[in-house]
Amino acid sequence: MPARLDALTTWLHEVLHSAADNTSPPTDFQLVPASEDASFRRYFRVTGSAVANCFDGAGESLIVMDAPPDKEDSHPFVVISTLLADAGLNVPQVFAKDLAQGFLLLSDLGTQAYLDVLSEHTVEPLYTGALDALFKMQRNASHYVAELPVYDEALLLSEMTLFIDWYCQQYRERTFSDEQRVRLDRVFQQLCEEALTQPQVFVHRDYHSRNLMVTEWHNGYGKPGILDFQDAVLGPVTYDLVSLLRDCYIDWPRPRVEQWALSYLYRAASVGLLPPATDAAYLRWFDWMGVQRHLKAAGIFARLHLRDNKSAYLADIPRTLAYVRDVSARYPELRDLHTLLDELA
Repeated sequence: MPARLDALTTWLHEVLHSAADNTSPPTDFQLVPASEDASFRRYFRVTGSAVANCFDGAGESLIVMDAPPDKEDSHPFVVISTLLADAGLNVPQVFAKDLAQGFLLLSDLGTQAYLDVLSEHTVEPLYTGALDALFKMQRNASHYVAELPVYDEALLLSEMTLFIDWYCQQYRERTFSDEQRVRLDRVFQQLCEEALTQPQVFVHRDYHSRNLMVTEWHNGYGKPGILDFQDAVLGPVTYDLVSLLRDCYIDWPRPRVEQWALSYLYRAASVGLLPPATDAAYLRWFDWMGVQRHLKAAGIFARLHLRDNKSAYLADIPRTLAYVRDVSARYPELRDLHTLLDELA
């Protein structure tokens, strides 16, 4: 998109010139791709003499987001970044914005994502930091309910339909009889109802190892920089927890995951984020929420391949659906879903 890149460059010149000290006007900057995500947004890292110390706390580099306004609404990013910063989280600071063009200039949280460094040696300190940040997010940011859309029944069900439409029917070319669709729809409805019975809190909605950055260490554990929060909603308390612990991009043994999950849920219950319950009840919430999320993710990965020519995500589908097969095998109510996944496997 040369025209957008030209417009972005022109905007950056204007912003950096305006921010510069009169005695040292900007002379030069460089743009290099920083990352892409599963949306239409692109990110560039901005470096050079025009950048250094342009904004308080900016450091030697900045990030510019290019979000075409006909495809992405950047306003929620600005709102949620302020909300999370006020809640004490480490998120990009917005230094400049042009929402009409879809441009944001942000602080740079670095190049090292959790996924790049997660290992048996690092997982405990990194996850300790991520779980602490999640606790702070749910405890502090959930007060801003008026700022958040609601993760309601319609949205939960439409996300699971992505699995049928994009993964099963279009990618795997699987057809369904009317009876099979009725039975699967019944399972989806049960998953939706289970999610809606949970306490509703701030939900990041993509809280996983690709959106958490290693930025600093505090008391021996990682304090993550948090990205990609613009789709935040008011939703189920276990959603972000399962996004982190049953990550589509890296997996850990089930007993260990359940131990992490229960420890977190006990802590959340201790401050009233959710009611006291048995381990089995907590794990049911966690498990069933994961099934909903992973069905959605598999559908999105297939859509990225078929519609957007982003085929790298296909490699993550087997891990993602393995979570669903494992959980659905342990709950009789999910038997019809487990049967379908066995057939597809």
